[in-house]
Amino acid sequence: MSWRVTSAVALRVLRQLRRDPRTIALLMVVPPVLLTILKYAFYESPESFQRIGGPLVGMFPFLTMFLVTSITMLRERTTGTLERLMTMPLAKLDLLCGYGLAFAAVAGVQATITTVIAFGPLGLDAAGSVVLIGVLAVINALLGMALGLFVSAFAQTEFQAVQFMPAFVLPQMLLCGLFVARDQMAPLLELASYALPLTYAYEALEEVTRRGSLGATGTIDVVVTVATALGSLALGALTLRRRTP
Repeated sequence: MSWRVTSAVALRVLRQLRRDPRTIALLMVVPPVLLTILKYAFYESPESFQRIGGPLVGMFPFLTMFLVTSITMLRERTTGTLERLMTMPLAKLDLLCGYGLAFAAVAGVQATITTVIAFGPLGLDAAGSVVLIGVLAVINALLGMALGLFVSAFAQTEFQAVQFMPAFVLPQMLLCGLFVARDQMAPLLELASYALPLTYAYEALEEVTRRGSLGATGTIDVVVTVATALGSLALGALTLRRRTP
């Protein structure tokens, strides 16, 4: 793996994103807009917004990064760009880490914008550090990016990539504890939730927003989230082929 090659791939991805204003709008504008809609949807029940708004600061970046990266990588595969890149002297990890580095920079900007708007104009409060919540939002965005890169290998069209949202992401949203505490779910669903990475990403955010600090539980959640992201990148490298089937 070469830092020079990895950074070159990252710069290429960033230049592509700069020429795609719709993707930039999806990443930078949609999460704050969704939080704004949520605030006024709970206009008569502000305590509900305070309860779920903090965790959603980190959840919305996860969703948008998953969608964008899965489609972006699939496009690289289907247009032959990935095949041409793989004929060059670069390792698979150079390619994936380049994508990861580029989207990590985007995730940082996205999470910063979302956090500033949520805890500024929208008046969201949290027991813990706003900076720490922003950092967790970046980690969640990177998790979405890594999972998106991985699952793109199992789609053949952009429509199929979008289908992973209801099939792969929405069950995690329902079971992570955002809507119903996991210990109040049916035992089978509670057991299944332990196998879902978004469960740990949500719990870390909940520890900070409600209890004020990560603590031992939140720290373990962060470790699991980061390990899942790194593992997804490693598995993604295994799906890269020198020749498009």
